[in-house]
Amino acid sequence: MTTYFEYPSAELQTELRRIANFITAPGKGILAADESVGTVGKRFADIDVENSEENRRKYRQLLFTTDDSIANYISGVILFHETLYQKSDDGTPFSDLIKKKGILCGIKVDSGVVPLMGSEDECTTQGLDDLSKRCAQYKKDGCDFAKWRCVLKIGKNTPSYQAMLENANVLARYASICQMNGLVPIVEPEVLPDGDHNLDRAQKVTETVLAFVYKALNDHHVFLEGTLLKPNMVTAGQQCSTKYTPEQVAAATVTALSRTMPSAVPGVTFLSGGQTEEDATVHLDAINRCTVAKKPWALTFSYGRALQASVLKAWGGKDDQIKAGQEELIKRAKANSEAALGKYERGSCTGFAASADLYVKNHQY
Repeated sequence: MTTYFEYPSAELQTELRRIANFITAPGKGILAADESVGTVGKRFADIDVENSEENRRKYRQLLFTTDDSIANYISGVILFHETLYQKSDDGTPFSDLIKKKGILCGIKVDSGVVPLMGSEDECTTQGLDDLSKRCAQYKKDGCDFAKWRCVLKIGKNTPSYQAMLENANVLARYASICQMNGLVPIVEPEVLPDGDHNLDRAQKVTETVLAFVYKALNDHHVFLEGTLLKPNMVTAGQQCSTKYTPEQVAAATVTALSRTMPSAVPGVTFLSGGQTEEDATVHLDAINRCTVAKKPWALTFSYGRALQASVLKAWGGKDDQIKAGQEELIKRAKANSEAALGKYERGSCTGFAASADLYVKNHQY
């Protein structure tokens, strides 16, 4: 029969569940430290630091030698290939530093985006050819989860059917290969915030993209209980003239997820999508306070720049400012931990229920 397939072994299911549930434990999230060499260079340029391997190592060492209390807020760290095999000043592998804190190591496994022929400047993500071999090695070297990013763009005619189908299938194949090798796949279909589209358009596109993704995951027999989703929050385009409240963003995001995401998935680890540190925290808090739909999954964070912008600024490439950078990391991690619990102290908390209810009424959810 065409519907015949086998589930993963009981042992593999148990392992994948354990990892996924550990990452999405209440009040904990992910530090995304998987920036490529080029992306780190852009971050370093902002603080006038040379983008050398040694400076990259010193900065990552700052992150991973932060006080052990960071484990109260961070459950996983996503690493870049270079970072996984780097060591601290005393010769300790970074992966060991992380795991000694009770935090899991993850790894970025895609090879970057490439143009999608026949489309309007759309793209897909490469890196499947030798992925199984690499995943097996990463698991052996101490990683428990992986991340793969696909990118969708909102425009007059985009995202196209071609782009949504291609990227969904790429994500599904990646997820299947990860699970074969004992890694929990974080599935990341990012709908970019570039453009002047409004919140309604962003929500509809997000719903459609996620529908494609979960159809593909089902087609590839991916074990959903051993996966995590890393989506964009539903926000209007950065050039949109209308400004929406955190409560409106939360209502649109929760509604989009409730319409497309199976309850079997343990959790959502949102990307920050170009938001400021504070905006990313406030939006996460609003999402966890939102009551417009049932939320059977953990809703937490997987932030890179939204956790590190103030850390980089405080450090500034100076050895005598390492402690200051680490204090900023703990501060931001704690704030996002509170947001993941819907307990972040913010001035706009008042009036949340009324704002969300009005948004729902106006859009007939």
